[in-house]
Amino acid sequence: MYRNILIATDGSVLAGKAVAHGLGLAKSVGAKVTAVIVEAPFNVFDVPESRSRQMSEAFAQHGEAMKRHAGKVLGDVAEAARKAGVPCDTVQVEHEHPYEAIIQAANDKGCDAIIMASHGRSGISAVLLGSVTNKVLTHTAIPVVVVH
Repeated sequence: MYRNILIATDGSVLAGKAVAHGLGLAKSVGAKVTAVIVEAPFNVFDVPESRSRQMSEAFAQHGEAMKRHAGKVLGDVAEAARKAGVPCDTVQVEHEHPYEAIIQAANDKGCDAIIMASHGRSGISAVLLGSVTNKVLTHTAIPVVVVH
């Protein structure tokens, strides 16, 4: 049924539930997993004006922090997959729109399912903030399993 399951994670506790669910599903059907983390690109407007002359340093610091965070998150998933006996690839993507990067990673890696968490926002916050999960659901033909 499934041969390669993409698991989207951001390292949060809720995403950890999706990772566990995805690894369990992959193990039960004999699939491999591809874990993906999408990091926001450097935003020049996040640098205080007082540090504008140090922009290149801020850019480098952002890049290093992003690599450390992604490395830890993806390393944890890879270790959990190893312990579960599930083959695992990892992908770190820098993209302004996480849902697009998740869908692109699933397509690029030939994934036939996507597992991800949902924070379950409702009401006006869901309308205003949108949801990466909702956007993935509405912009891909790949089956998506949402873990709460």
